[in-house]
Amino acid sequence: MNTMKHFTLYLPLFFLVISCSEVKNEEQKNLDETYEWEELIDEDLTQWDTYLSYQHQPGYDGSVPLDENGEEIAPIGLNNSEYTVFSTVKEGEETIIKNTGEYYGCLITKKEYKNYHFQLKYKWGDKKWAYRKDLLKDSGILYHSVGPMAVEYWRSWMLSQEFQIMEGHTGDFWSQANSAIDIRAYKPESVMDPLAHESQEYLPIGMGSPYNNYCLRSGNYEKPHDEWNTLDLICYEGKSLHIVNGEVVMILKNSRYIDENGKEVPLIQGKIQLQSEAAEVFFKDIKIRQIDSLTTQQKALF
Repeated sequence: MNTMKHFTLYLPLFFLVISCSEVKNEEQKNLDETYEWEELIDEDLTQWDTYLSYQHQPGYDGSVPLDENGEEIAPIGLNNSEYTVFSTVKEGEETIIKNTGEYYGCLITKKEYKNYHFQLKYKWGDKKWAYRKDLLKDSGILYHSVGPMAVEYWRSWMLSQEFQIMEGHTGDFWSQANSAIDIRAYKPESVMDPLAHESQEYLPIGMGSPYNNYCLRSGNYEKPHDEWNTLDLICYEGKSLHIVNGEVVMILKNSRYIDENGKEVPLIQGKIQLQSEAAEVFFKDIKIRQIDSLTTQQKALF
């Protein structure tokens, strides 16, 4: 009789444990194995457009650059074949994008994306130009990019959210133009900037925020100068994760922009831009895959 009681008590628990384990394994299979990667590099960069603006000089103040006669200089523009800021080189079987950084601008995906896992590898070159001669090397991934080109301070990029690529600062966030987002971060004091950390509540960052448009990543996980770094960007229904060499350095949600009437508008899809920002940088293994959910572990971060 006692044996039967124990049997009836533990049998459902046994099946519950098995069932939970199977559900978890099935979820991991669905989320991690069934999505097919779309490669975004080929020798002729056929999946990208290019936009170049100017070679900004020290002292740039956000105004349209002027020539020696005081006349406004026109930007280089879209897909101008006379300039080869972006090119490809082969190393064995790998196709690598060389970004000279000589002019401000970007590569822009021809397609828009929503709910995805984007991944690339990068490493720094040796050259710096004009404005960045005495500054840190800089680039970035601009995601949820919409609207016209050249709408922000540097007159080079679309309205977007930025996953910063910068010496010592990879994973930082910048709001581009009139975008905004909420980030788990420590509140700033005095001249300090907000600092991302998973333990904190969300701060609004971007247009209309008392904390301005910049947030530091939680830690520096960039590899030495001559090594490749892997960046992962997870975007799902207005939430995003900045991941540097396997480390989550920023948790963001409620992606949006502020329209001309001051209304908040969701910003959850768009093109992806890779910045040229006065520093030589190399990209490889650029790929993207659609997702229909965050993983259980990712959901817990929010």
